[in-house]
Amino acid sequence: MKLTIKKSINDDEIIEGCLRGKRIAQQCLYEKYSAKMLGVCCRYLKDRDEAEDVMIASIMKVFEKLEQFKREGSFEGWIRRLVINECLTYLRKNKSMFMAVDIEKAEITPNYQSLADKLEEDDLMSLVESLPTGYRTVFNLYAIEGYSHKEIADNLQISVNTSKSQLSRARVLLQHKLVELKKLLTLNY
Repeated sequence: MKLTIKKSINDDEIIEGCLRGKRIAQQCLYEKYSAKMLGVCCRYLKDRDEAEDVMIASIMKVFEKLEQFKREGSFEGWIRRLVINECLTYLRKNKSMFMAVDIEKAEITPNYQSLADKLEEDDLMSLVESLPTGYRTVFNLYAIEGYSHKEIADNLQISVNTSKSQLSRARVLLQHKLVELKKLLTLNY
């Protein structure tokens, strides 16, 4: 039995190694960031296989564009931005992003405090993942990633008003789903 000790290398060492084409550095980058970036992809793409494909394509793009990283700000943030852009490109090419969904107004305003006591982060992410593609994409970009409506509009090649409308509809649909979930939780407790 052979015992190996892995030395953890920092981002600067990973970047330098990748720029020199070192396979071990590329492997370290993949191992360090692939799981997190797969999580980002899964927020935009419902199908896990598609999310994995986009994540792998994104990591390849990181290797291709690594020279463009100016080492200003977070390396992980730079990678995340590439991954998000790759997800958006995939959605534009392969999906009908802005599906219309009729939503009846939620009859009850949810009590978020009581729901928060019973809901876990995974439950909330599942609700977001259940949104139609266009709503989910704008909601993720605005509420989770912190993009402005102008940035969203530019990235998705839509108008600012469409971005605002998609976000508003996503919120209404989430409220409706929260009300339904609250009813279900109340029945079970």
